[in-house]
Amino acid sequence: MKVTLSFACGLAGMVALAGCGKTEEPTSIGGSPGSAAPAVASAAPAATPAATSPPSAPPASSGTLASALHPQLLDPSKLTATAPAVFQARFTTSKGDFVIEVHRDWSPNAADRFYNLVKAGFFDDTRFFRVIDGFMAQFGISGDPAVASKWANANIPDDPVKQSNKPGFVTFAQTSAPNSRSTQLFINYGDNSRLDATRFAPFGQVVKGMDVVNAIYKGYGESPNQGAIQSQGNAYLDAKFPKLDGVKHAQILGK
Repeated sequence: MKVTLSFACGLAGMVALAGCGKTEEPTSIGGSPGSAAPAVASAAPAATPAATSPPSAPPASSGTLASALHPQLLDPSKLTATAPAVFQARFTTSKGDFVIEVHRDWSPNAADRFYNLVKAGFFDDTRFFRVIDGFMAQFGISGDPAVASKWANANIPDDPVKQSNKPGFVTFAQTSAPNSRSTQLFINYGDNSRLDATRFAPFGQVVKGMDVVNAIYKGYGESPNQGAIQSQGNAYLDAKFPKLDGVKHAQILGK
């Protein structure tokens, strides 16, 4: 099941924080559908508000779907390359560009997953769906439901926490269940070192463009429903939350 920087509060095993009245911890994709969302830390913000019943007929999608542009995303089992020891990825967004530098020794499984997702085009045309001022900006749910469903259970093993969740550091979201990281990430806005004790292992850091990250639209807070994003993709977000900022393209630099 998908996880997103959120602690479950009734969202199919992935939305834990949102909608629970807490706003201090992120959670990611992981866990089985219908399972109770895990609560990572007592003081952590939910990744999304309690799930609500999605409309029977999702809004029409705009643009070419990721599964058509990047068919390799439909088979997570083939995206398992080992990442370089250190590499950078540039994210071109609706607010400008920022660069994440990844150190594989900080969190090897996370670095490898991130490297493969960027190379395969996973983050292209995705939205920053949970952005909380002073806390973090969360993203990493595919805008194409067909792709999102393929990654629902494609989790990676936990890594020891070697770095702290300081401003600008990048970490995978997760549920309270072990080994529940999948595709959702968050960039820390503030000093979130309290997350270090709950398996949130940073794997990279924004080394350029943190001003761009800080400018990402925060007006919707935790309102977007992660279950609806996963089942309806960008069609849902564009119809209900048109001001959301998003990733236009991500690429490994030097490749």
